[in-house]
Amino acid sequence: MTGARDAADGGAHPAGDAVDEAAASAFADEYGMKLPPIAVVIAAYDEERGIGEVVRSIPAAVAGRATAVIVVVDGATDKTAAIARECGAKVCDVPVNRGQGAALRLGYRLAREGGAEFIVTTDADGQYDSEQIPRVLAPVLDGEADFVTGSRLLGRQETYDRVRRLGVHVFAWLVSRMTGQRITDTSFGLRAMRAEVTGAVTLRQPQYQSSELLIGVISRGYRVREVPATMRLRAAGATKKGGNLVYGFRYSRVVVGTWLRERRGASASPAPGRVPGSPAKTR
Repeated sequence: MTGARDAADGGAHPAGDAVDEAAASAFADEYGMKLPPIAVVIAAYDEERGIGEVVRSIPAAVAGRATAVIVVVDGATDKTAAIARECGAKVCDVPVNRGQGAALRLGYRLAREGGAEFIVTTDADGQYDSEQIPRVLAPVLDGEADFVTGSRLLGRQETYDRVRRLGVHVFAWLVSRMTGQRITDTSFGLRAMRAEVTGAVTLRQPQYQSSELLIGVISRGYRVREVPATMRLRAAGATKKGGNLVYGFRYSRVVVGTWLRERRGASASPAPGRVPGSPAKTR
């Protein structure tokens, strides 16, 4: 899912804040502010052909903890919001298309303010296997990690695009070198984390937010793990990320910009929110 804007290091935006406030208020009025322990956050833009199956595939509970599905519809022009509601999701229907990063930030906020203890993210296009949600969540629920991401290189990927496959390796190498931690997949969309982590890291990107979040949690000393997972071919619709060269250029700007920002801020403030006694190194 991709929005219209891109920035290497975009900042907070008064207009964006107003959009978020209005959307969060409408969401609270419709659903109240009490969520179960696990919130599955999905950003969706014109995904009417795939969103229903994705929502229906989310397990109702994981390890005995109930789940709720929050779909943030990012200025869609189709029936994405209506179909997600029909399938049981709690829908935050934002009238402006701002990008996946902005939609996920709003979803994180809704989950935290609703009292969710854990957040899972997945995509609206069916590329991730919802049956693997318990696998991704397990280290967080067991207190072994603060942030867990799936990895197609440790697991399996079905894409035939050699350039994209190469890009996964290149960005994994780059982020590993920058952060000093071995990472095999920087952009996998199926992730799990303690809810408070999303409020402690700096998230500004309207797009390509996966690498910003990953570099942020590593830089702030949170316990990070990767688990094997599957990247399937898109089940419906078309990718909105653009061509390989454009995507690679923009993604690299976010990676480098986030790393530089985190380095500048590292000496200014300690890592917040880490579990007491937990190691700063990732696993």
